[in-house]
Amino acid sequence: MKLSELPNIGAHAEQQLTEVGIDTAEALIEAGAEQAWLRVKTIDPGVCLHMLYGLEGAVQGIPKKNLSPERKAELKAFFDAER
Repeated sequence: MKLSELPNIGAHAEQQLTEVGIDTAEALIEAGAEQAWLRVKTIDPGVCLHMLYGLEGAVQGIPKKNLSPERKAELKAFFDAER
């Protein structure tokens, strides 16, 4: 499955993920949102929290707005620790 077929993954995110070696939906799911985000951060140091939310939504197969508050809090803590 192509990355762009996942929720929250547009052309720019797909290009960034491909650039860091994540070129399929399966590869993204295997890496997980946090590791995929860290890899994107190597080429885009300003990558934002919303990208992390989008990646997690893609892994779960849901729009990022539907992430649970608990998962969003976990991701926010991860983001803050990695800044």
